[in-house]
Amino acid sequence: MFISKMALPRRTFLRGVGATLALPLLDAMIPALGAADTRKPAKRLGFIYTPNGATMSAWTPGSDGPLQTLSPTLSPLERFKDQLLVPTGLSQRQAESMGDGNGEHSRGQTVWLSGVHPKRTEGADVQAGITVDQIAAQAIGKDTPLLSLEMALEQNYLVGNCDNGYSCVYWNTISWRTPTTPLPMEVNPRVVFERLFGDGGTPEQRLGQVREDRSILDSVRESVAALQTRLGASDRVRVAEYLDSMREIERRIQIAERQSGESPVALPDRPVGVPEAYDDHAKLMFDLAAVAFQADITRVFTLLLGREQTNRPYPWLGVPEAHHAVSHHQNDPVRLAKAAKINTYHIDLLAQFADKLKSIRDGDGTLLDHAILMQGSGLSNSDQHSHIDLPLVVLGGGAGTVKGGRHLRFAKDTPMNNLHMSILDKVGVPVEKFGDATGRLTLEPLSGV
Repeated sequence: MFISKMALPRRTFLRGVGATLALPLLDAMIPALGAADTRKPAKRLGFIYTPNGATMSAWTPGSDGPLQTLSPTLSPLERFKDQLLVPTGLSQRQAESMGDGNGEHSRGQTVWLSGVHPKRTEGADVQAGITVDQIAAQAIGKDTPLLSLEMALEQNYLVGNCDNGYSCVYWNTISWRTPTTPLPMEVNPRVVFERLFGDGGTPEQRLGQVREDRSILDSVRESVAALQTRLGASDRVRVAEYLDSMREIERRIQIAERQSGESPVALPDRPVGVPEAYDDHAKLMFDLAAVAFQADITRVFTLLLGREQTNRPYPWLGVPEAHHAVSHHQNDPVRLAKAAKINTYHIDLLAQFADKLKSIRDGDGTLLDHAILMQGSGLSNSDQHSHIDLPLVVLGGGAGTVKGGRHLRFAKDTPMNNLHMSILDKVGVPVEKFGDATGRLTLEPLSGV
């Protein structure tokens, strides 16, 4: 570690024309002459939603307790098995009809993080509950530029009635700041990037920057050069790697923008700047979440990989049919296998994101060591529109508060909201009540196991 009398403040920014660039945690931000960073590492949360349930027979591990062999769907997470929890049996009963008739998809997506049965309405008077990400963000995000970051991979401007009397608002987001305030989820990577690193300006000024193919990094070049002369060797390498990551993200965004402008085909469901390929879009959004964690711009994000009832096909996986149609499998082995392929692909995206977080040093560990990531769906068996025994995984070390390597099987009526209360405990934001929670879950291995 580079030791000197100079110590940078943790919240150090490099400023340029139209840009404000936060830095990752550096040795120079540790108090001078300190042998180690004795501060508690920042805890981070990510919630990733996958639509249309799962093929549970391919999802659920074959045995309880210590994870020996992962199920086929979860196999991409094999290299992270020691930081993986697979809770099964958890349910969201608040997504049941309760006299409101059909609308299982809207309710499943909305209740997943809110724990509250949503109001059935086609109008603007939508109502659900404050979601777990926002409860956490109000506490652990108060020292970061952004309380939270909300992203999605499908258009989020649907209006009117989308699902048996439920407003499209319930499909457009999974994050609610208040019971009546759903948060918009951003689909366009350029908008996310500028929200993280831009310095405001009018839409015309931002558009001009895009057209000139200028880089935000170019605008802070002089500040970076000046900073590098003050840093030790390890910090210089860390800053260079961080800037390389940002430049690669920006390059991919610019490619997507050029492709959008050159394409002769009208794509109303894909805003300008969104990559043509779903895979490219997903990985770009995950990379933006990683750099937001790295620079401590936010400590909480949500990502909607697809809204419920999505008809997206996955031809590169050998699934040219619409996802929603495939998920209603009627126990047809071919459809079940195709739905499982989609589930496995979504888990592989999580594994690649975990690779990225594990590669980034953060204090005395890595970003993955200090994060808790939850991925899953508000439906289990989509053919039955079931909200019982939901497909869920929890990944990451939670800054030493979560011990992985286990399949935790709970009774099928155990509220998923118990898990939310436990996660809030792990990030230091305990609550007395959340939805229909009946208590907290024990997320640590049993003694001696």
